Amino acid sequence: MDATQAIPDSIPPFVDGAWLQRHRDGVVVADARWYLDGSSGRGAYDSGHIPCAVFVDLDAWLSGGAGAKGLNPLPDPAVFARGMSSLGVGDDSTVVAYDDAGGVIAARLVWMLRALGKRAALLDGGIAAWPGLLDRDPVHPAPASFTAAPWPEESLVQADDLEAWAGIVVDARHADRFDGSLQLPTDPQAGHIPGAVNVPCRENLDSVGRLRPIAEVREAFARAGVRDGSAVVSYCGSGITACHNLLALEHVGLGRGLLYPGGWSEYAEDPRRIAER
Repeated sequence: MDATQAIPDSIPPFVDGAWLQRHRDGVVVADARWYLDGSSGRGAYDSGHIPCAVFVDLDAWLSGGAGAKGLNPLPDPAVFARGMSSLGVGDDSTVVAYDDAGGVIAARLVWMLRALGKRAALLDGGIAAWPGLLDRDPVHPAPASFTAAPWPEESLVQADDLEAWAGIVVDARHADRFDGSLQLPTDPQAGHIPGAVNVPCRENLDSVGRLRPIAEVREAFARAGVRDGSAVVSYCGSGITACHNLLALEHVGLGRGLLYPGGWSEYAEDPRRIAER
């Protein structure tokens, strides 16, 4: 690897296709496609992926499975470490993750790694931003050494903490789920956490799935009351797409907010918690 390809000690939460092309030999490229409707992310990967990309199974490695903590709670640290190791991600690896949804799914992996102090970024624009040809050959990485570590409490908020939260609670779901006009089968109630504001994560993106200019993203957060110095918690249905808002906040200089990983699927499951509409 020559000097122009050297990976810096820290990387921003988003990189573009040209950056990935320059540094591909020095990073682990992770395909994190996953679909709420149950479609196969692995099938999408097999149909064409960025060359040398490994497939990350969200259900196996990025989620603890549905239960008392919501539909997609954070996995046990040992499970996450085992998954990363099997995919060739080590303690010192740099990871660039992508999906075909502008990053709103792959953001889960990137946030998890960054929360643990690792170098990780989203490919801005997802698989469509890759400037080269796609590949169908399976990738079999050599196992790496990834040390299990607890999820940092300073990066998380739990359901019982929200009532006393003095900052801003941002809901990353579509507006119709936030206002209660749409209730998915996975939503225990219609509506949102009382006092929350809505910044739909998919509206961080332009028409081709790339992150909007910094000024536009900051303005969207400002309309929701998020400004420099704001303390922010991000949530969504189950703690996946909420991570995209957290990466966007960091990218535009609004700090590193906290994740409520249980999301609406946990919060609203308790009948004592009344939804706001």
